[in-house]
Amino acid sequence: MTRISPTLVATDGMICCSGCGHQLAKVRTSWKVAAGKTEVPFQTQPGASAGLHPDVVLRQFSCPQCRRLLDCETALKGDPFLEDVVDV
Repeated sequence: MTRISPTLVATDGMICCSGCGHQLAKVRTSWKVAAGKTEVPFQTQPGASAGLHPDVVLRQFSCPQCRRLLDCETALKGDPFLEDVVDV
């Protein structure tokens, strides 16, 4: 087992949730495709600037099995998510 981040590990050629072990994707492919996704306006987050453009969103990626938060990213609404391909 190789730790990728605090929330992801690689085991037997698969990227898995470090909480429950759920397999998300093969190594060298985008694991975010298999994750649960939530998108909320960044303006609704605590501490967000009142002048923040309304099209800025916070994307949250979670394990579809245990719902553990795996990663977040800030983006413009409608933009594709950042590919997160891991090679271990």
